[in-house]
Amino acid sequence: MDVRAEIQKRTEEIARVIASYLPAEEGYQRTVMEAMNYSVSVGGKRLRPMLMQETYRLFGGSGSVVEPFMAAIEMIHTYSLVHDDLPAMDNDEYRRGKKTTHAVYGEAMGILAGDALLNYAYETAFSAFALEPENPGIVPALRVLAKKAGIYGMVGGQTIDVESENTRDMTEEKLDVIYRLKTGALLEGAMLIGAILAGASAEQQKIIEETAGAVGLAFQIQDDILDVTGTMEVLGKPIGSDEKNHKTTYVTFAGLEKAKEDAEHISKWAIAHMESLPVRNEFLTALILQLIGREK
Repeated sequence: MDVRAEIQKRTEEIARVIASYLPAEEGYQRTVMEAMNYSVSVGGKRLRPMLMQETYRLFGGSGSVVEPFMAAIEMIHTYSLVHDDLPAMDNDEYRRGKKTTHAVYGEAMGILAGDALLNYAYETAFSAFALEPENPGIVPALRVLAKKAGIYGMVGGQTIDVESENTRDMTEEKLDVIYRLKTGALLEGAMLIGAILAGASAEQQKIIEETAGAVGLAFQIQDDILDVTGTMEVLGKPIGSDEKNHKTTYVTFAGLEKAKEDAEHISKWAIAHMESLPVRNEFLTALILQLIGREK
């Protein structure tokens, strides 16, 4: 299997699914819709919807009920990036090689576009009821989506991260919590929702959630590594952002080489844990392994 080609193919397919759920740019409020659509359409790996779809397939899912959840989780991820880039947060002007939302539409519209994407994500996810009203997994999946995005997930991790900037009390334990919430929670949500919608058992869901948590940790460590070793041309965003914002990262504590070793070790553990399941998805396994070697 040509993993890169398969990822590109699936990314394009997922982009079309997401586009089908974006709002029409009309009415007096169309500027916020334009900003929403701009934010989502500038590209990205579509990693979360891809992991969700492939986990859904892992457990035999074959319907379209997963699609509104795929679009919803990408909207939530995008809103977090829009707000992350704001002057009050990371103050970045480029994301994925293009101007950030607030740089194009202004700070106020950047805030509103993020707010709108979060709310529209839930509107979108609720449309799953119209596709498979008899699917018992829809309500549990909605609960997971809300919790993993909120104060016990991504927002909680972001809160600890913001409060830890420019302080001397950062510890490895606190950094681990930040990574598991800020990055890991939404990846856990993505894979867990796919499993739930496909009818996976409670034990299988637990294994998937643990696998995704490990993937999220390795993914964030790799992100820290790339912030040190990457280039603006490859990453599509300024490098050295962590240092500029006085952020303590995994590389700060472990050093570059140890960070690389740990990211690889954690990724391999995640694969082995997932392969304890009685089901297989060759592409999902290859996708997770590919994440650790990514250059952007």
